[in-house]
Parts: sequence; structure tokens; C-alpha cells
Amino acid sequence: MISREPPKSRAREWLGVLTLAGYATIVLLATLWPTPLDQGYEASIDKLFSVLYRNGVPLWFGYNKLEFTANVFMFIPLGFLVALLLSARIWWLALIICPAASIAIELTQSLVLTARFATVIDVVSNSIGAIIGILIAVILRAIVEKRDQKVIARVLYQRGIPDSC
Repeated sequence: MISREPPKSRAREWLGVLTLAGYATIVLLATLWPTPLDQGYEASIDKLFSVLYRNGVPLWFGYNKLEFTANVFMFIPLGFLVALLLSARIWWLALIICPAASIAIELTQSLVLTARFATVIDVVSNSIGAIIGILIAVILRAIVEKRDQKVIARVLYQRGIPDSC
């Protein structure tokens, strides 16, 4: 009996590619917009912090911490999607691709966008977010692989086929 591998789900791949393209577009618009996205919203940001501080957020959590955290969260989905779209053997390339994308964004801000500020701390926060997303993808992939192995073993057992086939 010749055993063939089942076909890959192209629909899942296309969904991943389209989701990544859409999310990358949002990230690029947010990071490469000619002016900072918070420009003109200083009063609203101050009101937000007043509410946060009144509700127990520590005073050390200021605008820089908020921006750092936002950058981390912005790159989590990017790292997750890139790691999932790469094959299981080369998922680690996401560890290079995502920080490289962040560096490219910051260089573009520095060289092309006069109203934007490129910082190393943005690259660090973006990279931390990407690494978190990559780790989530790797863990999820391992869980699914373990589950699939159990399902396959059960089907083989039910059919009376030895595991070694």
C-alpha cells in the first residue's frame, strides 16, 4: 500500500497571506505616515492619563511607556503571521525578517519623513513584540502538531494498522 501525504490547505495559506498583507499595510500606514499619529491629540492624551492615574495606574507609566507598549503590541500580530506562514523548518527566519522590517521602517522615518523620529527604542519594542508573536506561533504550531500525531495514531489504531507504517 502506497501512502501519500494529504494535500495542503491552500485556502488557509491564502487567508494567512491576505491577513499578513492587510496587517502589514496597516503597520506601514501607521509608521510611515508623514506626521506622527498622535500629533494634535495632546489634550486627549493628557485626559487619558488623568483618567488612568485616577484609576490606579502608577505615575511612572507615562507617555514613553505607553508608546513603547503600543509598539510591542503592534508587532505581535506581525511576528505571529510571519512565523505561521513560513514552513515549520524555517520559522526562525521570522526572527530576522521582523526586526529587519522594523529597522527599515525606522530608517525610512529618519531619511525620508522629516516630521517623524526614528529611534533605537522603537526597533527594540517592535522586535520584542515580534518575538512574542513568533513564540505564540511556534507554541501553537507545536500544540497542533502534537494533537495531529494523536489523531493519526488513533485512526491507525482503529484501522488496525501498526504505528510503524
